[in-house]
Amino acid sequence: MAAISNPGQQPQDKPETYVGLAEEEAKERARGKGWTTVRALPPGAIVTMEYRSGRLNFTVTDGTVTRCWSG
Repeated sequence: MAAISNPGQQPQDKPETYVGLAEEEAKERARGKGWTTVRALPPGAIVTMEYRSGRLNFTVTDGTVTRCWSG
């Protein structure tokens, strides 16, 4: 039987603090806080729902983060 992989640690960060930031500023801040994957998406984008430890997702409208969530 295969071993269960260790998903790793999430950065100690609050996704809601990114809302209202410019996209590039938010990406830079997220990487500086330790997020290994940062994904910016347009409103209404269709995305997979699997959870990925270390990933931060942004919804970006007109260059500004309007929603943010981990996984």
